[in-house]
Amino acid sequence: IVVTPEGIVFLKHANKILKQVDDLEKLFDKSEMTKKKFSITVPRASYISRAFANFSKCLDKESDIEIFYKETNSQYAVKNILEDGYNLGIIRYAEHFDKFFKESLEERGLSYELIAEFRHEAVMSRNHPLAEKENLSRDEVEKYIEIAHAEPFIPFVPIEGAKKEDLSESNIRRIFVFERASQFEILSANPETFMWASPMHESELERYGLVQKKCTGDASTYKDMIIYKKNYRLSELDNIFISELLKSKRELF
Repeated sequence: IVVTPEGIVFLKHANKILKQVDDLEKLFDKSEMTKKKFSITVPRASYISRAFANFSKCLDKESDIEIFYKETNSQYAVKNILEDGYNLGIIRYAEHFDKFFKESLEERGLSYELIAEFRHEAVMSRNHPLAEKENLSRDEVEKYIEIAHAEPFIPFVPIEGAKKEDLSESNIRRIFVFERASQFEILSANPETFMWASPMHESELERYGLVQKKCTGDASTYKDMIIYKKNYRLSELDNIFISELLKSKRELF
């Protein structure tokens, strides 16, 4: 049996309606009303995942709790809040796009607060040819294979105008990944690879046999901003997570 084009359109709308019915039932379900919920969508960053791990240790053992933690890019972080029911998000962008992002967030009715500012540093295996070298330049590092996330597009613009802002044109060898576990496994196993990343905790570098090094040369400053709908009031769980997030940031930045 093959679904016709009209059938595909019908099923798409039907699924949306069924989801709305399900959401309505949950809204008036007493068990759902007493359940504590936390949801956040974030970039793939070690200090954020570390904060989330510590946050998980603070959960009330006596309460029903439902937690959602999703790693993705800025475009989908915004979509997840506006369309998919997530309460919090963290987006990352280069500083020279600050005005563009803030105006776009305002237009979509989203509040935003700065969490961290940083410059990318090179992460590589301890066996990498440059691992022991001091005063590295970006040009030296970019001769090797870059591990990059496959979703770096800037949101809010048509696809033909989207730019891969955080990918250097001078590097022609890349392996694209979609989740964090693979990137660390590749970096650890292949000493010809490297990755640009925000500051990482020493324990995580130790776990995978990696080193992180600052590099000279032109590099953008990046911002991590926490976002949520303007009419949303932060919950107790939200505030606990944000506290752990700021603590994790202070340890590294």
